[in-house]
Amino acid sequence: MATTVLDHPLALDLLAGLRDRTTPPDRFRTLTRRLGWLLVLEATRDLATAEVEVETPLETVRAHVLAEPIVAIPVLRAGLGLLDATTDLYPDTVVGYLGMERDEVTLEPRDYYAKLPPMGGRRALVLDPMLATGGSGSAALSHVKANAEPRSISFVCVVAAPEGIARLQRDHPDVPVIAGALDRELNANGFILPGLGDFGDRLHGTLEPEPNEP
Repeated sequence: MATTVLDHPLALDLLAGLRDRTTPPDRFRTLTRRLGWLLVLEATRDLATAEVEVETPLETVRAHVLAEPIVAIPVLRAGLGLLDATTDLYPDTVVGYLGMERDEVTLEPRDYYAKLPPMGGRRALVLDPMLATGGSGSAALSHVKANAEPRSISFVCVVAAPEGIARLQRDHPDVPVIAGALDRELNANGFILPGLGDFGDRLHGTLEPEPNEP
């Protein structure tokens, strides 16, 4: 399984803003969308193309157009933060949804919703911003493989932990991972360190206010 970590000055700058605890939800969403463009571009670097002839104002030239359609599958609810970036770049993207949540005691995933479209011949991008233990990511990939049979699958995340990468390498060695950052480790509660907190809460503004906040 290939793991690609973005190595670009803009990605580093966007990640700094996402990690900052003072970043408000509106800016957090903007930063996520912008970083999402870089992640999705990397994940689709090898999309199939077809050669066509195009008439320029001066002559006929051979050009290339996309020949491999995409399906985006955000893992609810945090994965929604990367969906707009995908449809911005590829407006004809088909969208499926997987609802998964982690049991805070066992740290194992449980699914509560799934709606996947037909995706034969498409590149599937599974969007899940935080690859922590890898349990939810692995379960999501298993669900896609069992129910949709896309042409190929890539896993796209903002931050990954070594433990999550190892889990996907073991369970899904055929699926490449594209990450914005590879962080140090998980803490005892299964959160990524240094990480950026609860991605879904920060994206949707559902964090409990801190004691010194109004």
